[in-house]
Amino acid sequence: MLLAMGDDQELGRITLAQVAQKAGVSISTVSKVLNGRQDVSPPTRIKVERLLEAHAYRRTTRSGREAPLIEIVFHELESVWAMELIRGVENLAKAHQASVVLTESGTRHSPSPEWIEGVLQRRPIGVVLVFSALPDGVKQRLRARSIPFVIIDPAGDPDPDVPSVGSANWNGGVAATRHLVELGHRRIGIITGPEDMLCSLARLDGYRSAMSMAGLGADPALVRFGDFHVDGGFEQAMELLRLPERPTAIFAGSDLQALGVLEAARVCGLRVPHDLSVVGYDDVMVARWSSPALTTVHQPLRQMAEEAVQLLFRLRAGESTATRMELATSLVVRKSTAPPPADGGAAAPRDLAEPPPAG
Repeated sequence: MLLAMGDDQELGRITLAQVAQKAGVSISTVSKVLNGRQDVSPPTRIKVERLLEAHAYRRTTRSGREAPLIEIVFHELESVWAMELIRGVENLAKAHQASVVLTESGTRHSPSPEWIEGVLQRRPIGVVLVFSALPDGVKQRLRARSIPFVIIDPAGDPDPDVPSVGSANWNGGVAATRHLVELGHRRIGIITGPEDMLCSLARLDGYRSAMSMAGLGADPALVRFGDFHVDGGFEQAMELLRLPERPTAIFAGSDLQALGVLEAARVCGLRVPHDLSVVGYDDVMVARWSSPALTTVHQPLRQMAEEAVQLLFRLRAGESTATRMELATSLVVRKSTAPPPADGGAAAPRDLAEPPPAG
C-alpha cells in the first residue's frame, strides 16, 4: 500500500510530517521517496533517505503490519543450485508466514538500477542476494527503508557492515584435491569459476594448498577459469585433455562443470574413472544420477539459504549478529574417482572424432 499525503505514521520517534519539515520538503515528496518514485531530484532523495535511515523507518500498512514478502535476487536463475537456494528460502519463509518473490538482477554481480527502484516499491521485509555485491548507494537506500539484506556467497570480499552467508570454499578445494592426491594422481587439473568471484578463488587456493602440502607443484598449465556451467566445463576440459601431457584427474568448481568434463572425456575416448578421475562441487541432485555418479564436495546450499533468512529476521528484530557466517563443506566420494592408470595415463587422447555438444 502506498503512503497517502497526510499519513502521520511514526518513524521511530519522528513522524512523516517531521521528516518533511527537517528535510525542507513537502510530505508528498517524502512519500515519493518512500515509494521509489523517480520524480525526485537526487540531492533531495539522499537527504530524505538519510533522515529515514537515522530514525530507523519501518514500512507498515494501514493495519500496522508489514507486507510479509521476502525477495531473493539472482543474476541468473537457470541453474540447479539456484533451486536448492530457493527451497531453503521458502522453507524459512513459510515458517514465518511470508511469501517469496524471485528476481533476476540482469547483471553479473550487482543489482541493476531498475531492481532497486522495484524493490523499494515492493517493500519486502528482507532481501537475500546471491553472488552479488552491493554499491554503497543501494545499501543506503535499503537501510533508509529498514529493509534488511543478506548476501549468499558474495561476489567479492564484502564490507564489514554487509551480512553474508557462505561456505568453507577453501576447505572444499583442499578436500577435493587431497582425495585425488591420496589416490595417486600427480597431474591434477582444475576448472574453477570466474576469476573475479571470491568462491572461485578460494577453491583454487585450496587446490594449490593441497598440492603444496603434498610436495607437488601446482602447474599453471593445468589451471582454467570457467563459468560454472556445463558448456564452459566441456570447453575448458577439452583444452586440458588436448595437452601433450594431460591431467589424469580434473577438479571442477561445480557439478555442472563436472558434467561438461564427463562429456569431454567421452568425446576424447577416455573412460571415467579408469582413464580420468573427475571431482565436482556443490553436490546437487544431478551429481548422484550422472554416469558415473560424481565424487563431489557437498556445499550445504539449502542450509545456507535458511541461515540467510534467519539472519534477516534477527536483523529485523534489532539483534546483534555476526556479519559473516561460513558453513562447513564435506567430500562425498562416489564412482567418478579412482587411482590413475598403471602407465600414468598422461598421454594426449585421440583427436576429436565428433563435434562438441550443441548448446
